[in-house]
Amino acid sequence: MFWIQIILFLLPLYFANSGAVISGGKTPLDFNMRAWDGKRWFGKGKTYKGTVAGIFIGTLSAMVIINLVPAYTTSIAENYVLFGFLVSIGAMLGDIVGSFLKRRINIESGKPLFLLDQLDFLVGGVLLGSIFFVPSLWQLAAMVIITFLAHRFFNWIAFKAQLKAVPW
Repeated sequence: MFWIQIILFLLPLYFANSGAVISGGKTPLDFNMRAWDGKRWFGKGKTYKGTVAGIFIGTLSAMVIINLVPAYTTSIAENYVLFGFLVSIGAMLGDIVGSFLKRRINIESGKPLFLLDQLDFLVGGVLLGSIFFVPSLWQLAAMVIITFLAHRFFNWIAFKAQLKAVPW
């Protein structure tokens, strides 16, 4: 059950994160406005369309998953679709907070910050998802390692497919 719970926790989160990348564009969340420090609040990569699409795709993935393996989803939450919705929101919020932090420490939009770029959406998803399911310390460690490696790999693929401007 250890690995099944990890997979069921991570899938909506990953779908939300990748859905935002694939569907992004148009109006930025910060409307190109500057914060008190003269820098953009989030940057050009955080858009309304991407954020809404990420939440929608992550939630939709939970709907598909509950229909494929309903007996297993209850090990995460009685209402797995609501769980998927929450972790999708958490993933988007984590990514937005990560972008906000990068702007504050003078890292330009699109430039990498080791670990934050790979794990910000996971932190947000775990925080909100923990309303339903609190992973063990070992599950969290596995999620961090899997997410770090998967994030690097799939961002490279998205870069090669010209869905992202940078490979991280």
